[in-house]
Amino acid sequence: MIGRLNHVAIAVPDLGAAVATYRDTLGAQVSPAEDQPDHGVTTVFVDLPNTKIELLHPLGDNSPIAKFLERNPAGGIHHVCYEVDDIAAARDRMVAQGARILGPAEPKIGAHGKPVLFLHPKDMCGTLVELEQA
Repeated sequence: MIGRLNHVAIAVPDLGAAVATYRDTLGAQVSPAEDQPDHGVTTVFVDLPNTKIELLHPLGDNSPIAKFLERNPAGGIHHVCYEVDDIAAARDRMVAQGARILGPAEPKIGAHGKPVLFLHPKDMCGTLVELEQA
């Protein structure tokens, strides 16, 4: 059902420093920062040959990333994102198998302009999983 790994998301307390690390130290190509108000984050994508790294920084006080950084002040891996061909069918199959959707059951539009859903980490081996329609 799941397709390729779309990205690994890393929450960072200092977006500028994280961009500099990936761009200057590691020599990666990074996107401009983009605010995602519907998700309460600012994102930067690091392009890799086989996937992407998504750098997440809080956008506003109610950001879920702000809460994550309170518990993990140095930052860290926040979630992994897998592609699926049909997000509604994937959701229905996952729910039928006992997985819980975080937030509303209807997909939101994610940072790539495609529908996304998040699955509860307790149902996914302790990892927050994002599904994105390919």
